[in-house]
Amino acid sequence: MRFGYGTNGFTNHRLPEALRVIADLGYDGVALTLDTNHLDPFGADLARRTTEVAADLQRLGLAVVIETGARYLLDPWRKHSPTLMDDDPALRLEYLRRAVQVGADLGAEAVSFWAGIGPADRWDRLVDRTRQIVEFAGAHGVTLGFEPEPGMLVNDIADWRRLHDDLGRPANFGITLDIGHCRCLEALPVPDCVTAVAGELVNVQIDDMRRGTHEHLEFGTGEIDFPPVLAALEASYRGLVSVELPRHPHAAPTIAAQSLDFLRNALKEAGDHR
Repeated sequence: MRFGYGTNGFTNHRLPEALRVIADLGYDGVALTLDTNHLDPFGADLARRTTEVAADLQRLGLAVVIETGARYLLDPWRKHSPTLMDDDPALRLEYLRRAVQVGADLGAEAVSFWAGIGPADRWDRLVDRTRQIVEFAGAHGVTLGFEPEPGMLVNDIADWRRLHDDLGRPANFGITLDIGHCRCLEALPVPDCVTAVAGELVNVQIDDMRRGTHEHLEFGTGEIDFPPVLAALEASYRGLVSVELPRHPHAAPTIAAQSLDFLRNALKEAGDHR
């Protein structure tokens, strides 16, 4: 199993320094959120800066997935706005197209995105706008991971399945599964959630969480029993499993080190019980 760490948990670090710390700790990869301080996709000389990041990743031996959850990159006043649900999604669509291009240039294993908050009667616009990104990614040879997010129009695995079906089940459209979200709101036990989407799983985020509360917690401070979860992942998934702790940049190196120790111990425990 290959563990990664999300750069959204290192926002107080410059990107080259964050990558170096993550690699030095022993991680196998990074979940790279394109953001104001981390390979801003709207900044000047994007191609040159992407080439520099590619060289850093290669030198450090880090695999990469691309995440697109930047909070204020597109609008300094409104978090995550605009989304695919907005009346004018042009800036979000451009962000996603640029993420796909960066993902292609970096050899990313997946580019991950989500729907946004909106009423059920906006489902058709979600399908249409997602299809645009699916087609663009297909032309660039990029795999997409669509993430169900609590409270968004695609809220859970069942919603993702509906979207997948309405898109015609494109080959390059998989699911990003956040392990914490499974505990937060899915009806199935967390390991069963992994098994349920094993055939479509292209990206995994991992964190602890409590039932009914969408708060990304350090390992051991929530309600998830991790050895069975890691056993389920090990049985069916070969991509990165990336720690998702976006509210912990204040102590990023320490928390990243503790997280990797926890996951390695949980993986060993999973193996001991097989």
